[in-house]
Amino acid sequence: MNKIQVTCEIEVTIRMIGGKYKPIILEQLIYEGTQRFGELMRYMHHISQRTLTNQLRELENDGLIVRTVYPEVPPKVEYSISEKGKTLEPILEAMCDWGAEHLEDKFELTNPQCKN
Repeated sequence: MNKIQVTCEIEVTIRMIGGKYKPIILEQLIYEGTQRFGELMRYMHHISQRTLTNQLRELENDGLIVRTVYPEVPPKVEYSISEKGKTLEPILEAMCDWGAEHLEDKFELTNPQCKN
């Protein structure tokens, strides 16, 4: 397998959790536990199915979440945080704290998520 060249350690983090929805998906799975696709869609009602599918696939490929498929009809698929993904909790908390501190007048918070 060819390794992806990165400039620095920060780039590794950004490549894995960068994207509009990845941190939100990770935060949801860390604090709310295992979720089905539809639950994640309802939680992030402004995301398209295609985008959510792509973000979940990338998170799974990077080993940050676990996808479990149950052999049922219709198929049941659940997503949960992996051990590797759990190590991102302090980073996500810091992002949440920073965002809360810098809301200013530019943003209107409609669905507060910080667990502090």
